[in-house]
Amino acid sequence: MLCPSSINLYKTMKLQLNVLFGISLLFLAVGSYAQQKASGIVYHDQNQNGKKDRTEAGIAGVPVSNGVDVVLTDNYGKYELNVGDDDIIFVIKPSGYKAPVDKHNLPQSYYIHKPGGSPTNLEYAGVAPTGPLPKSIDFPLLKNTEADRFRILVFGDPQAYTAQEMTYFNRAIVDEVIGVKDVAFGISLGDLVGDDLSLHPSYKESIARIGLPWYNLKGNHDMNYDVSADSLSDETFEANFGPANYAFNYGKVHFIVLDNVRYPNPRTGRGYLGGFRKEQLDFIENDLKHVPEDRLVVLAFHIPLDHRNGDTFRAEDRQRLFDLLKDYPNTLSLSAHMHTQTQHFYRREEGWHRDKPHHEYNAGTTSGDWYSGELDSRGVPKATMRDGTPNGYAFIEFNQAQYRIRYQASGRDTSYQINLFHPKVVGQGKRSRAAIFANFFMGHHGNTVEYAIDGGEWKKMIPVRTTDPAYHAILYPWDNLDTLIPGRRPTDATVSMHLWRIALPIDLPVGEHQIRVRATDDYGFSHEASSSYRIEPAKNYPPLTPTSGRTN
Repeated sequence: MLCPSSINLYKTMKLQLNVLFGISLLFLAVGSYAQQKASGIVYHDQNQNGKKDRTEAGIAGVPVSNGVDVVLTDNYGKYELNVGDDDIIFVIKPSGYKAPVDKHNLPQSYYIHKPGGSPTNLEYAGVAPTGPLPKSIDFPLLKNTEADRFRILVFGDPQAYTAQEMTYFNRAIVDEVIGVKDVAFGISLGDLVGDDLSLHPSYKESIARIGLPWYNLKGNHDMNYDVSADSLSDETFEANFGPANYAFNYGKVHFIVLDNVRYPNPRTGRGYLGGFRKEQLDFIENDLKHVPEDRLVVLAFHIPLDHRNGDTFRAEDRQRLFDLLKDYPNTLSLSAHMHTQTQHFYRREEGWHRDKPHHEYNAGTTSGDWYSGELDSRGVPKATMRDGTPNGYAFIEFNQAQYRIRYQASGRDTSYQINLFHPKVVGQGKRSRAAIFANFFMGHHGNTVEYAIDGGEWKKMIPVRTTDPAYHAILYPWDNLDTLIPGRRPTDATVSMHLWRIALPIDLPVGEHQIRVRATDDYGFSHEASSSYRIEPAKNYPPLTPTSGRTN
């Protein structure tokens, strides 16, 4: 066993080696970037053998990128791009085509060029040396019927830290969606695993069971932490999933997938920060040159753009992103990371350039509150998130430039969109602060939420920013029982951004009373929840027996 001083020396030498490796890669890239050209053909693979046969024609006008530059194939499907010694060449899939997929249903439309491979002293292996640049890097595409109206499946943060938690992910999430119909593809919004990157293969096997083409992006728990440069933090991700930044088209929608986790933090050198490198923003700029302005542009990344005065996301990076999108009236961002669910709307005062706000859906997570809480009937943790949202996943339906997002709670009926919390019994006319709380999982305070008692008049509930008392009820046994509960205590509650409140009516006849709550979402769909409570004759404190004297 190494003594502490030896361990520190080892870590220092390892960090220095990574620094030297990063510097050498930088100089190699600078020295060779202008001298090397990657070229090849994007072609229609009619017989689906993965090789370009003499009779198979190239496809004109297909964007191809090296992660910064974007060029279009010529009339014969040919392209040519500058390439360095740490680049990935990829096709930006056009509408009407699909990329071949591997045994895990991951699209294979890229080529990694790392002649020297990734650093060899990483805890989790990166890309093996790829050797000299091939003479021709060809990309097969298959014709595919893509309707303007289609659905996708969205996972936030599967984030299993152990093999057991991967089993929970399979049982609570994957098993529910195996063989799902009328879904074009799926995407996971980062944190595919929880720091142990050796679980990436198990995650891929889990995703393969669903039977859909699946896109992935990198989260802060998918990184190589033992590196000194952000450009090296995705070495294992690249080996397992391909490029961390890419784009593709489906129907009339253009998708841009980005790694927005900066590690190490460029401000402090410690931890991570949300943001983009210059070359990523340059890629977006070059990519959008080939995207018609009437298309819906969907961006997917891990950390939400909400920068909270710049302490969680670099404001200057978000602003340049907004600048690049100023000519696109139809946009949507998808993020995860927070293990809550929130609808963000960025307006002119936040640097957005249009009257119509930019909508960011910060998705609830499949792991919920990190696989915590008591076990449900399936033998998996209930994992309700800190804002009262159940763990689950989302379906997004697109129709040209329009979209609708629907959240699906794991293990629940599709109608479960609102959770109600209130006392079960109250005293008639007894003054109290008893209230009905409605947690509308996909809501925000711009939505209308109403209630009715015993079939009476619908009245508006009041939006509130506080913690969900239903979540506090989940925490209560963990903090008050004198017997140990199996599993892990959920984390403390956080303010819910989709909670409404109204005082519980108490001046009603003794007996059972029905509560109905309805909410209208951003897409015009109405959702309802119902419950009941009982009013009993009020009980007062017993009278005190008068005392004969004063007690000091």
